Amino acid sequence: MSAPSIAMKAAKPVGGFIAFTLDTFVAIFKRPFQWREFIQQTWFVASVSLGPTILLGIPFVALVTFQFNLILVEIGAIDLSGAGSGFATITQIGPVATTFIIAGASSTAICADIGARKIREELDAMEVLGIDVVQRLVVPRVLATALNAVLLNGVMILIGLTGGYVFGVFLQDASPGQYVDSLKLLVGFPDLIHGEIRAVVFGVVGALVGCYRGMNCAGGPRGVGNAVNETVVYTFLALFPINIILTQVPYSLGIVGGHT
Repeated sequence: MSAPSIAMKAAKPVGGFIAFTLDTFVAIFKRPFQWREFIQQTWFVASVSLGPTILLGIPFVALVTFQFNLILVEIGAIDLSGAGSGFATITQIGPVATTFIIAGASSTAICADIGARKIREELDAMEVLGIDVVQRLVVPRVLATALNAVLLNGVMILIGLTGGYVFGVFLQDASPGQYVDSLKLLVGFPDLIHGEIRAVVFGVVGALVGCYRGMNCAGGPRGVGNAVNETVVYTFLALFPINIILTQVPYSLGIVGGHT
C-alpha cells in the first residue's frame, strides 16, 4: 500500500469524526429538544461515573497531597498545605481525574449503548422512519456527559480539599485555621471557572468519541467490544492534548493564575 493510500485511510476516520461533531453541534439547536432522553442519560452517566470518581479521587488525593505536604514539612511550611491542596486540586487533580473517569466509564458506557443499538439495527430503523439519530440519541448524551463532567469535577475538588485537610491537619500537624485561610492563596474563583470549563470540554469530547465509535461499529457483539476498547484509547489521546492546551494557554495569557 502506497504512502498516500495509508494517509488517506488514516485521515478518513478523523474527517468523519469532525463531520459528526459539526452535525452534533448543529443538531443541538434543532427542536424539539429530547428532555426525557437528556434526563435519563444524565442519571445513567452519573450512575456509572460517581463510584469510580470517589474511588479514584481518594488515592489520587492521598498520593499528591501527602507527598506535597512532606516537602512542606521539610521546609517548615506545613501551614501552607491548604494553598498547595487548593492549587493542585482545582487546577490539576480535579480536571485530570475527570478525564480518567470520562474515558474509562462515561464514554465506554455510551459507546456500548449506541453500539448495541447499531448491531440490533435500531439506528437503521430510526433513519427509515425519518428520525434524526444525532438529534434523538447523540445530543442528549453529549449534553448529559458535559453536565456530569462539571459535577464530577466538583466532587473531585471536594474530595481533594477534604482529603488535604485530613492529611495535613490530622497526620502532619498542620494548623486547621491556617489550612482553611491559605486555601485561596494560590487560586481564586477564575481558576475554579477555568477548571469547570475544561471539564465541560472533556465531557463533550468524550461523549462525541463514544457516540461516534458506537454508531460506526460493525461485526456483531465482538465489534461492539472492540469499539468500546478503542473508545478508551481514542478518548485519552484526545483529552490529554486538549488538557495541556486548555491549561497552558489561559495561564500564558494571564487569564487565570497570578494570585498573591
